[in-house]
Amino acid sequence: MGFFSLSKKNFSLNGRKKYVTLTIENKENKKQEENKHIDNNPTGLWIKCPECQEILYKEDIENNLKECPKCNHYFEMTARERIDLLIDNGSFVEEDANLFSQNPLDFPQYEEKNKKAQIECEMNEGVISGVGNINGIKVSIAVMDFRFMGGSMGSVVGEKITRTMERGLKEKLPVIVVSMSGGARMHEGLISLMQMAKTSAAAEKLRAAGIPYIAVPVNPTTGGVTASFAMLGDIIVSEPKATIGFAGRRVIEQTIKQKLPDEFQTSEFLLKCGMVDVITERKEMKATLHKILRNLVG
Repeated sequence: MGFFSLSKKNFSLNGRKKYVTLTIENKENKKQEENKHIDNNPTGLWIKCPECQEILYKEDIENNLKECPKCNHYFEMTARERIDLLIDNGSFVEEDANLFSQNPLDFPQYEEKNKKAQIECEMNEGVISGVGNINGIKVSIAVMDFRFMGGSMGSVVGEKITRTMERGLKEKLPVIVVSMSGGARMHEGLISLMQMAKTSAAAEKLRAAGIPYIAVPVNPTTGGVTASFAMLGDIIVSEPKATIGFAGRRVIEQTIKQKLPDEFQTSEFLLKCGMVDVITERKEMKATLHKILRNLVG
């Protein structure tokens, strides 16, 4: 399909002078020319900040702890990036890396989605756990990764979180869990929801034994993860402007028939309500956790 464009070139036809000619340009050819120009540009090198809409060089973001240099918006960190941020170099030892999710409900395409996530994220599941040092203080730590199926909590995620807590209980180590999740993994149904009770029971065992548990919910932490281990820490630490909540904003507003505050379900709002204890900048997170640990374990 084409469109007409005007040309001012004059020419004679049967002795008559023609002032304007109509030529047909092919839209497809024009589109190919435009795409050719686009294709010559490097791909994957730039990223748009969702907060300030600035187009940023991706490498600059990665070298700035995934923080926008223009407006200080925090981009999501992977689990391994977060471990590199918090744990002393060379001290981290991963545990339970050989656990894989099954498909207990024969949920359609679940195995394919899981396999795709494993390849893209280079992880077996949506959380990495192990032991390491924070400025010399040994901790049992688990860090979730939102890239892996939205950080959803299935049987393996719940098991690894529980084992992280049990490891702290057994070895008398403070426990830190960094949460980043959309909630329970629907593909595993009730088995996924059971992880809420299992992780909550493990957190209670830590409390009863006097083992410090620091919960670090970051953006976003929602659903069943918020309703269980993510908000059960002795101390709850978060980052600025993190979204933390259970049900979605629209669901709540439609249920209670009220307009919620603009800052609702942000870490700052939860701090005002007493549900979060500390909000710290990402670059200060390790120092903040170390200060808390030093006061808790002596």
